[in-house]
Amino acid sequence: MSDRDDTAGQMSNGLQVELFHPDSDRKPGDTNIQGYGFDIHPVVFPVALLLIGMFVAATLLLGQQAADAYSAVRSFFEGNFGWFFLLAVNMFIVTILYFAFGKYGTIRIGGVQAEKEFSDFSWMAMLFSAGMGIGLMFFSVSEPLYYFQNVPGFFSAEAGTGAAASVAMAQTFFHWGFHPWAIYGLVGLGLAFFSFNRGLPLTFRSIFWPLLGDRIYGWPGHVIDLVTVFATLFGLSTSLGLGVAQVNTGISYVGGDMLGLVQVPTGTIPQIILIGAITLIATASVAAGLENGVKRLSTVNLYLMLTLLGFLLIVGPTAYIFGAWVQGLGTYFGNLLSLSFFTGTMGEGAATVSGWTVFYWAWWIAWSPFVGMFIARISKGRTVREFVLGVLFLPSLFSTVWLSAFGGSALFNSLQGNGAALATYNELGQTVAMFALLEQFPLGAISGILATVLVVTFFVTSSDSGSLVIDHLTSGGKHDVPKAQRIFWAVTEGAVAALLLYGGGLGALQTAAIATGFPFAVILVLMCFTVYQGLKNEYEILSSEQFAERIQDMTADGDLDVVTSGDEMVTDIKGGADAEGSD
Repeated sequence: MSDRDDTAGQMSNGLQVELFHPDSDRKPGDTNIQGYGFDIHPVVFPVALLLIGMFVAATLLLGQQAADAYSAVRSFFEGNFGWFFLLAVNMFIVTILYFAFGKYGTIRIGGVQAEKEFSDFSWMAMLFSAGMGIGLMFFSVSEPLYYFQNVPGFFSAEAGTGAAASVAMAQTFFHWGFHPWAIYGLVGLGLAFFSFNRGLPLTFRSIFWPLLGDRIYGWPGHVIDLVTVFATLFGLSTSLGLGVAQVNTGISYVGGDMLGLVQVPTGTIPQIILIGAITLIATASVAAGLENGVKRLSTVNLYLMLTLLGFLLIVGPTAYIFGAWVQGLGTYFGNLLSLSFFTGTMGEGAATVSGWTVFYWAWWIAWSPFVGMFIARISKGRTVREFVLGVLFLPSLFSTVWLSAFGGSALFNSLQGNGAALATYNELGQTVAMFALLEQFPLGAISGILATVLVVTFFVTSSDSGSLVIDHLTSGGKHDVPKAQRIFWAVTEGAVAALLLYGGGLGALQTAAIATGFPFAVILVLMCFTVYQGLKNEYEILSSEQFAERIQDMTADGDLDVVTSGDEMVTDIKGGADAEGSD
């Protein structure tokens, strides 16, 4: 790196600090306790461990009482606050679209001269692997088959017919399309903006700087980060519980029924053993860091996913898949507005809303600190518009293609084939649905093995990405955390998922996700306002005379080229500002 490049980078960073950073003496992690390979926040880290330990202990000690209590809690939130979840997520979509397509869309994450840390392909691979990889593997066959037999009350169709199949694809698109990615996009944008543009800690407390100021470093900020840790850990544990159940079933089904080898036992104990084994792999990955571990594994994930998708498009009912995709999109878009606000309160359909939609929205919200913070961490250098378009539209579109390939093939098998996929799903449940579908096509055993490997790699990327996120939260928002601390949280996540699986099964995990999703939804509603305030302030400074004068001074010194385009001013530091390396 040349001296001129280094000087340009320092000047760019100095400009951002001078004009945009808040007037505060506090720094991320400035009160941390360091020692034994750890760098921890003195309040968030120990209190988070205490709360997590108490929840897990209660689950194990109370047994059935805990399970009954979890069921009551889940019913309470689904029955009484479903309307709030639906309304809030619709608000998130409107807010993020306003940021992207309004005047704030040109603001760059990280400042005027920030450059991208990762290529577009690596960026997309990482955000998608973290976002919903395990969930798509688990639900892409079983959810359309469920709606095919149990038509959602919003629609009018006879179960088991072609009309029901169209409805099934539309309802599944609704749950996996724009709404979840709007949640992720809002959270990721807020975290990235306040961390990279304002120099605040990479934690949720920073988003509330416009409301709290320096108080984000006190107990209000501690409470916000504690809720975030809790939501992240249990949202992550829910996905890991779903993933390991599918891995266990996949190994058993492929090895026993498809290959005729030894029948691997299924159940809680085998799944706990699998969690232990996969957590070891995740620990090795997270120890390697973001660049060498998470990025490479996410890229492998995407290639494996594209391979499995391409295989099914070739050997499956190709024309039917694309026809189902187009028709499903038509039904989805044609009913999107009404479906987004449908609560089922005034007629049939409440069961689908409470049992599926509200669970999904709460799960996405509980999952959003993890995915949002991870997306924020890898998105420096992108404009707000580029960020939103990348996070909201491309993953949503890919999800619909994936769901059409697997869900559409399952519906084709039910309507025009032997119905084996549906029969196996009804007999053995959700975890075996994908493998039963793949068995209906050539090389079913090989594709079943590939699907199992893919679930494992998604499991690993979710675990190590989650570890990095919780590290940021419990280290006072530092971008660099010690390797020992990353390993600690990777092991802790696996242990929590295993213990809750043992104590209460997936029900406990799902209830924890929903219960933490509600208070976090309230935080996200407030976040819409604080992110707006932050972007508004940045835009005003960029449009101010002070900023123009500062740019002119740098231009006069020969350190900056200025190109005007319409009403916008584009600055370019000669030689290029440094692209920061991976943390």
